[in-house]
Amino acid sequence: MKHIPRKRFGQHFLADDGIIDAIVRAIGPQPGQCVVEIGPGLAAMTQPLVERLGRMTVIELDRDLAARLRKHPQLEVIESDVLKVDFSALAALARQKLRVVGNLPYNISTPILFHLLEHVEAVEDQHFMLQKEVVDRMVAQPSTADYSRLSVMLQWRYEMEDVLFVPPESFDPPPRVDSAVVRMVPRSAPVALNARLLEEMVQVAFSQRRKLLRHTLGRWLEEKGVADPFDLQRRAEEVPVSEYLALAQAAACQ
Repeated sequence: MKHIPRKRFGQHFLADDGIIDAIVRAIGPQPGQCVVEIGPGLAAMTQPLVERLGRMTVIELDRDLAARLRKHPQLEVIESDVLKVDFSALAALARQKLRVVGNLPYNISTPILFHLLEHVEAVEDQHFMLQKEVVDRMVAQPSTADYSRLSVMLQWRYEMEDVLFVPPESFDPPPRVDSAVVRMVPRSAPVALNARLLEEMVQVAFSQRRKLLRHTLGRWLEEKGVADPFDLQRRAEEVPVSEYLALAQAAACQ
Protein backbone atom coordinates (compact mmCIF):
# COMPACT_ATOMS: atom_id res chain seq x y z
CA MET A 1 0.00 0.00 0.00
CA LYS A 2 1.36 3.41 -0.97
CA HIS A 3 2.20 5.60 2.02
CA ILE A 4 0.58 9.03 1.87
CA PRO A 5 2.98 11.71 3.23
CA ARG A 6 1.69 13.26 6.45
CA LYS A 7 1.86 17.02 6.66
CA ARG A 8 1.92 17.02 10.49
CA PHE A 9 5.20 15.06 10.38
CA GLY A 10 6.65 17.33 7.70
CA GLN A 11 7.12 14.35 5.39
CA HIS A 12 8.87 14.94 2.06
CA PHE A 13 10.40 11.72 0.79
CA LEU A 14 13.70 11.79 -1.11
CA ALA A 15 13.15 10.22 -4.52
CA ASP A 16 16.16 11.23 -6.66
CA ASP A 17 18.59 8.31 -7.06
CA GLY A 18 21.44 10.60 -8.09
CA ILE A 19 21.05 12.75 -4.98
CA ILE A 20 20.72 9.66 -2.75
CA ASP A 21 23.94 8.25 -4.19
CA ALA A 22 25.76 11.56 -3.66
CA ILE A 23 24.64 11.71 -0.02
CA VAL A 24 25.68 8.12 0.68
CA ARG A 25 29.10 8.80 -0.88
CA ALA A 26 29.46 11.93 1.28
CA ILE A 27 28.69 9.87 4.39
CA GLY A 28 31.07 7.06 3.39
CA PRO A 29 29.60 4.31 5.62
CA GLN A 30 31.87 1.40 6.58
CA PRO A 31 30.92 -2.08 7.87
CA GLY A 32 30.80 -2.22 11.66
CA GLN A 33 30.12 1.48 12.20
CA CYS A 34 27.09 2.43 14.29
CA VAL A 35 24.92 4.58 12.04
CA VAL A 36 21.63 6.02 13.31
CA GLU A 37 19.20 7.48 10.79
CA ILE A 38 16.56 9.99 11.87
CA GLY A 39 13.32 9.83 9.90
CA PRO A 40 14.09 7.05 7.37
CA GLY A 41 10.65 7.38 5.79
CA LEU A 42 10.37 4.98 2.84
CA ALA A 43 14.01 3.85 3.30
CA ALA A 44 15.30 5.52 0.12
CA MET A 45 18.58 6.40 1.85
CA THR A 46 18.35 3.62 4.43
CA GLN A 47 18.69 0.78 1.92
CA PRO A 48 21.98 1.85 0.26
CA LEU A 49 23.37 2.66 3.72
CA VAL A 50 22.48 -0.68 5.29
CA GLU A 51 23.83 -2.55 2.27
CA ARG A 52 27.25 -1.08 3.09
CA LEU A 53 26.92 -1.34 6.88
CA GLY A 54 25.30 -4.73 7.41
CA ARG A 55 23.08 -3.36 10.21
CA MET A 56 21.87 0.07 11.34
CA THR A 57 19.42 1.78 13.66
CA VAL A 58 16.57 4.01 12.48
CA ILE A 59 14.33 6.39 14.45
CA GLU A 60 10.82 6.78 13.04
CA LEU A 61 7.82 8.51 14.65
CA ASP A 62 5.20 7.50 12.07
CA ARG A 63 3.83 4.16 13.33
CA ASP A 64 2.84 2.95 9.85
CA LEU A 65 6.34 3.56 8.52
CA ALA A 66 7.89 2.05 11.67
CA ALA A 67 5.83 -1.13 11.16
CA ARG A 68 7.01 -1.33 7.55
CA LEU A 69 10.65 -0.80 8.55
CA ARG A 70 10.49 -3.56 11.19
CA LYS A 71 10.04 -6.07 8.37
CA HIS A 72 13.60 -5.29 7.24
CA PRO A 73 15.91 -7.88 8.85
CA GLN A 74 18.92 -5.56 9.03
CA LEU A 75 17.23 -2.65 10.83
CA GLU A 76 16.83 -1.89 14.52
CA VAL A 77 13.75 0.35 14.65
CA ILE A 78 13.16 2.89 17.43
CA GLU A 79 9.59 4.14 17.18
CA SER A 80 9.84 7.48 18.95
CA ASP A 81 9.95 11.23 18.81
CA VAL A 82 13.64 11.89 18.13
CA LEU A 83 13.65 14.63 20.78
CA LYS A 84 13.05 11.91 23.39
CA VAL A 85 15.87 9.62 22.22
CA ASP A 86 18.95 9.34 24.45
CA PHE A 87 21.79 9.27 21.90
CA SER A 88 24.40 8.95 24.65
CA ALA A 89 22.72 5.73 25.82
CA LEU A 90 22.69 4.41 22.24
CA ALA A 91 26.43 5.04 21.93
CA ALA A 92 27.09 3.35 25.28
CA LEU A 93 25.09 0.32 24.15
CA ALA A 94 26.99 0.18 20.84
CA ARG A 95 30.33 0.75 22.64
CA GLN A 96 31.31 3.25 19.97
CA LYS A 97 30.46 6.75 18.83
CA LEU A 98 27.48 7.25 16.57
CA ARG A 99 27.33 8.44 13.00
CA VAL A 100 23.97 10.24 12.79
CA VAL A 101 22.27 10.90 9.45
CA GLY A 102 18.87 11.93 8.22
CA ASN A 103 16.50 14.01 6.16
CA LEU A 104 15.27 16.17 9.05
CA PRO A 105 11.67 17.43 9.14
CA TYR A 106 11.88 21.14 8.39
CA ASN A 107 9.38 22.08 11.08
CA ILE A 108 11.54 20.76 13.95
CA SER A 109 15.06 20.74 12.48
CA THR A 110 16.46 23.34 14.91
CA PRO A 111 15.15 21.57 18.06
CA ILE A 112 16.70 18.33 16.76
CA LEU A 113 20.07 20.04 16.25
CA PHE A 114 19.99 21.46 19.80
CA HIS A 115 18.94 18.07 21.22
CA LEU A 116 21.91 16.41 19.52
CA LEU A 117 24.19 19.18 20.80
CA GLU A 118 23.48 17.82 24.30
CA HIS A 119 24.84 14.43 23.17
CA VAL A 120 27.79 15.68 21.10
CA GLU A 121 30.30 13.63 23.12
CA ALA A 122 28.60 10.47 21.85
CA VAL A 123 28.78 11.45 18.16
CA GLU A 124 31.50 10.85 15.57
CA ASP A 125 29.82 12.93 12.87
CA GLN A 126 26.44 14.01 11.50
CA HIS A 127 25.15 14.35 7.94
CA PHE A 128 21.76 16.01 7.60
CA MET A 129 19.51 17.21 4.82
CA LEU A 130 17.89 20.45 5.91
CA GLN A 131 16.18 23.49 4.50
CA LYS A 132 18.96 25.37 2.69
CA GLU A 133 18.37 28.58 4.62
CA VAL A 134 18.98 26.66 7.88
CA VAL A 135 22.26 25.26 6.54
CA ASP A 136 23.23 28.76 5.43
CA ARG A 137 22.71 29.96 9.02
CA MET A 138 24.64 27.03 10.47
CA VAL A 139 27.79 27.72 8.45
CA ALA A 140 27.48 31.54 8.28
CA GLN A 141 30.40 33.84 9.03
CA PRO A 142 30.20 37.07 11.07
CA SER A 143 28.97 40.26 9.39
CA THR A 144 26.60 38.37 7.09
CA ALA A 145 22.80 38.33 7.13
CA ASP A 146 22.71 34.59 7.88
CA TYR A 147 24.95 34.79 10.96
CA SER A 148 22.77 34.03 13.99
CA ARG A 149 22.36 32.35 17.36
CA LEU A 150 22.36 29.02 15.54
CA SER A 151 25.72 29.84 13.90
CA VAL A 152 27.38 30.59 17.24
CA MET A 153 25.96 27.66 19.20
CA LEU A 154 26.79 25.05 16.57
CA GLN A 155 30.17 26.44 15.49
CA TRP A 156 31.25 26.29 19.14
CA ARG A 157 31.07 22.47 19.04
CA TYR A 158 31.24 21.48 15.36
CA GLU A 159 33.29 21.94 12.23
CA MET A 160 30.63 22.26 9.53
CA GLU A 161 30.50 22.10 5.76
CA ASP A 162 27.71 22.61 3.24
CA VAL A 163 28.33 19.57 1.01
CA LEU A 164 25.40 19.34 -1.41
CA PHE A 165 22.55 21.41 -2.86
CA VAL A 166 19.23 19.54 -3.23
CA PRO A 167 16.41 21.04 -5.37
CA PRO A 168 12.70 20.63 -4.49
CA GLU A 169 12.07 18.25 -7.39
CA SER A 170 14.27 15.64 -5.67
CA PHE A 171 11.39 14.97 -3.23
CA ASP A 172 7.90 13.52 -3.30
CA PRO A 173 5.97 15.69 -2.61
CA PRO A 174 8.30 18.59 -3.50
CA PRO A 175 8.75 21.11 -0.66
CA ARG A 176 8.42 24.81 -1.39
CA VAL A 177 12.03 25.46 -0.44
CA ASP A 178 15.53 24.44 -1.52
CA SER A 179 17.43 21.94 0.61
CA ALA A 180 21.09 21.22 1.35
CA VAL A 181 23.19 18.55 3.03
CA VAL A 182 25.51 19.60 5.84
CA ARG A 183 28.40 17.67 7.38
CA MET A 184 28.95 18.27 11.12
CA VAL A 185 32.08 16.96 12.84
CA PRO A 186 32.45 17.56 16.60
CA ARG A 187 35.52 19.62 17.45
CA SER A 188 38.25 17.59 19.15
CA ALA A 189 39.12 20.37 21.62
CA PRO A 190 36.10 22.70 22.04
CA VAL A 191 36.26 25.71 24.34
CA ALA A 192 35.12 24.57 27.80
CA LEU A 193 32.18 26.62 29.06
CA ASN A 194 28.66 26.52 30.48
CA ALA A 195 26.42 25.70 27.50
CA ARG A 196 23.26 27.04 29.15
CA LEU A 197 24.97 30.34 29.92
CA LEU A 198 26.26 30.66 26.34
CA GLU A 199 22.81 29.89 24.95
CA GLU A 200 21.18 32.51 27.19
CA MET A 201 23.81 35.10 26.32
CA VAL A 202 23.61 34.56 22.56
CA GLN A 203 19.80 34.58 22.66
CA VAL A 204 19.89 37.99 24.35
CA ALA A 205 22.50 39.29 21.90
CA PHE A 206 20.48 38.32 18.80
CA SER A 207 17.06 39.22 20.26
CA GLN A 208 17.20 42.64 18.55
CA ARG A 209 19.91 42.12 15.96
CA ARG A 210 19.61 45.58 14.40
CA LYS A 211 20.36 47.32 17.70
CA LEU A 212 23.82 47.89 19.15
CA LEU A 213 24.70 45.31 21.80
CA ARG A 214 24.85 47.95 24.56
CA HIS A 215 21.04 48.03 24.42
CA THR A 216 20.63 44.25 24.82
CA LEU A 217 23.72 42.31 25.86
CA GLY A 218 25.04 45.29 27.81
CA ARG A 219 22.13 45.14 30.22
CA TRP A 220 22.48 41.37 30.58
CA LEU A 221 26.19 41.70 31.40
CA GLU A 222 25.41 44.36 34.01
CA GLU A 223 22.86 42.08 35.66
CA LYS A 224 25.42 39.27 35.76
CA GLY A 225 28.08 41.58 37.17
CA VAL A 226 30.42 41.01 34.23
CA ALA A 227 33.04 43.74 33.79
CA ASP A 228 34.76 42.31 30.71
CA PRO A 229 36.26 44.86 28.24
CA PHE A 230 33.88 43.67 25.51
CA ASP A 231 33.06 46.10 22.70
CA LEU A 232 29.30 46.69 22.93
CA GLN A 233 29.32 49.30 20.15
CA ARG A 234 28.65 46.52 17.63
CA ARG A 235 25.64 44.57 16.47
CA ALA A 236 25.30 40.88 17.36
CA GLU A 237 26.12 39.75 13.82
CA GLU A 238 29.50 41.53 13.91
CA VAL A 239 30.93 39.52 16.82
CA PRO A 240 33.01 36.40 15.96
CA VAL A 241 32.20 33.08 17.63
CA SER A 242 35.50 33.16 19.53
CA GLU A 243 34.53 36.43 21.26
CA TYR A 244 31.15 35.09 22.33
CA LEU A 245 32.88 32.02 23.78
CA ALA A 246 35.42 34.14 25.69
CA LEU A 247 32.63 36.33 27.05
CA ALA A 248 30.67 33.27 28.21
CA GLN A 249 33.76 32.06 30.06
CA ALA A 250 34.14 35.47 31.71
CA ALA A 251 30.46 35.53 32.71
CA ALA A 252 30.77 32.08 34.30
CA CYS A 253 33.55 33.38 36.58
CA GLN A 254 31.32 36.03 38.17
